[in-house]
Amino acid sequence: MTATLASLDLDRWTSFGKFWSIRPDSIYLNHGSFGPPPEPVRAARLKWIDELDCQPMDFFVRTFEPAWRAARDKLAEFISVPADSLIFVENATAGMNVVADSFPLHPGDEVVLTDHEYGAVVRIWERACERVGARVTIARLPLPFTTAQETVDTLLSQITHGTRLIVISHITSPTAVILPVQEICRRARERGVTVCIDGPHAPAQIPLDIASLGCDYYTASCHKWLSAPFGSGFLYVSTAYQSRIRPPVLSWGRLPPLPIESWSDEFCWSGTRDPSSYLAIPAAIELMREVGLGFFQKGSHALAQYARQRLVELTQLEPIVPDSSTWYGSMAHVPLPPGNRAALQDALWRQHSIEVPIVDWNGCRFIRVSCHLYNTPEQIDRLVAAIRELLRAEK
Repeated sequence: MTATLASLDLDRWTSFGKFWSIRPDSIYLNHGSFGPPPEPVRAARLKWIDELDCQPMDFFVRTFEPAWRAARDKLAEFISVPADSLIFVENATAGMNVVADSFPLHPGDEVVLTDHEYGAVVRIWERACERVGARVTIARLPLPFTTAQETVDTLLSQITHGTRLIVISHITSPTAVILPVQEICRRARERGVTVCIDGPHAPAQIPLDIASLGCDYYTASCHKWLSAPFGSGFLYVSTAYQSRIRPPVLSWGRLPPLPIESWSDEFCWSGTRDPSSYLAIPAAIELMREVGLGFFQKGSHALAQYARQRLVELTQLEPIVPDSSTWYGSMAHVPLPPGNRAALQDALWRQHSIEVPIVDWNGCRFIRVSCHLYNTPEQIDRLVAAIRELLRAEK
């Protein structure tokens, strides 16, 4: 057991696991992909659904907009942005599409992403560039990671006179690395380059103060570490860029006769839909505050660190980041011996009832272990035992 895990109040930690309804015959170590909502959040969403279904006219005409604004204001305060610079989207991918569909690109312009970006994000910007004759450049970051300065210098050295936009993860999806985005934003601003941060893994996993980052766009999902319902995310746009961002679905903005008074008003009403996922976000924020964000972040990192230590002992393969909460939070990313990614992931589930992603990245096979309040050291031990058995069977 690591020193960090030994210092964690495990009794208090496990007491919060009761809020989740994970199947008792399984071990779920993939909150980073699909984070299920806890019972208080599910109850809050069902309350909104019942209110909508029982009297739709009253809900949409009188209840919806005040509730939408209250939820947005709560989220804005949680992530430290002005409320009028924040809109709801279904997830980070939807938010990234809003930016890509509106960002002004011209023939010969360049959009720079890193080799750690989520595959869907790369596809989004490839399509946006194709439309106008711009180009996507994939910047390679140093491996292994050693210092923030080296990471920033390596990225910025690949910027050209044609670079208009850097799209970069706050915490990378395939490799679970916390990137030094604040310094990247500062250096990009000096070069006159816009920055869009893809941040679905950041809210609740790490302290998040978007205003202090200095980015121009920030999009994230709330269904991951914050544990809001599926279909809840946000897009922050700095005031300098709001005039360029248009709703992907144009409707009333606000139900008549209410006037459009701010940029975010255009995104309030996009047609008749179930908004309960957004409206339940405050319940997720309140639960995480009840748990204690600091306690959660310390505990989830301690479990991730324990998983990393046990897996490295097994494989004798070194991770790509130093063993520090500066570089990784609630997810452990550890290399595995060469082999079939899909077969190993499927065997973990079918033979051991363990759900955890095995990923191919940069020509190597990795495991990414996500740790939330319903996970325990004993589950990590069972994972390691299962991996040991299955790796032996591969030989």
